[in-house]
Amino acid sequence: MTTTRLLLVGGGHAHVEVLRRFAERREPGIELSLVSTDAALTYSGMLPGVVAGNYETLQAQIPLAPLAQAAGARFVCGHVVAVDLYTKIVRLASGEMEPFDGLSLDVGAAPDMSVPGAALHALPVKPFPEFLSAWNTLQADVAGERVRNIAVVGGGAGGVEMLLAMQFRLAAQFGPAAPRFTLLTDSATVLPEHVAAVQRRLAAKLVQREVVLKPRSPVTAVESGALMTAAGVRIASDRIVWATGAAPQRWLAASGLACDERGFVRVDDCLQSASHPFVFAAGDCASQDGHPHPRSGVYAVRQGPVLAANLRHAVRREALQRYRPQRTALAIITTGGRHAVATRSAFVAEGDWVWRWKDRIDRAFVARYQVVASPTDG
Repeated sequence: MTTTRLLLVGGGHAHVEVLRRFAERREPGIELSLVSTDAALTYSGMLPGVVAGNYETLQAQIPLAPLAQAAGARFVCGHVVAVDLYTKIVRLASGEMEPFDGLSLDVGAAPDMSVPGAALHALPVKPFPEFLSAWNTLQADVAGERVRNIAVVGGGAGGVEMLLAMQFRLAAQFGPAAPRFTLLTDSATVLPEHVAAVQRRLAAKLVQREVVLKPRSPVTAVESGALMTAAGVRIASDRIVWATGAAPQRWLAASGLACDERGFVRVDDCLQSASHPFVFAAGDCASQDGHPHPRSGVYAVRQGPVLAANLRHAVRREALQRYRPQRTALAIITTGGRHAVATRSAFVAEGDWVWRWKDRIDRAFVARYQVVASPTDG
């Protein structure tokens, strides 16, 4: 039997589901490998809870090596810097080369740091491990009275949720000595992607926490200890947290893969590359032709089962399954403490019970990948 080298690049939400399904049922003829920059997936849904102090970091993580082992996959902890689609080799920062016959990408995205000075002076919320390390340092600096104000750039759900988590934790730790927060967004309101009722509720929370709101304030430059807006206003800040819209990793477009105008990998309804049929992509690094949807872990999780099935079908030369993103998705936005706002389309609910609901969902998700069935062949 001919062996197909299937290489998974990135330990994202879709790939952990691929590994779980291969752990449940191995695929004859596939030599499976996983390359990931991080040794564990930090589940995005629980990250604000970690920052707020509701969870320990390990509670929000899925270790990748044990999951890969259960799936019969070789695990490589390394950072991809290039892909050669002609020779079918992935090059790592270490200089190592990983050959493949089939390639699946789930490498996520990070905040767009293209604003002058942002990459040098601002703290991006992704990658999560680096952010959590910097968050520990920030807390120590607050304790040492070196941080008195913090600016968060980005008024989407991710930026608002992270700000509320940080503010809650620091207020609990330092009381009146906690830093003051400023939120800057280029939109007219916070959470522009949500209905007005959600915008009003979260804006009210921010005002209640004495957060200074700066709508219609696109940031045009960042320097040490300050940022500039398009209106020419200079805002001083001891720390600047960057939570803007996502940007792709540059090596994706540089590889020659068909990408959209921003550099995200174009895929069809089967999550297959628009230009190279031996490549699949899912999660935040992919852009599905004809079906645009938010870059959210909710969609990546839904893509996982279809991706796992299609990787098998591709090796068997069988017809592929289609993935249709849902038109609307449930969003639960935590507010720092054990309180949250839930929304789907026009439905909006708020309360401690919403947080407990989310807590059960999130814990169940992580547990799913820590208890893996014994593999069977066939």
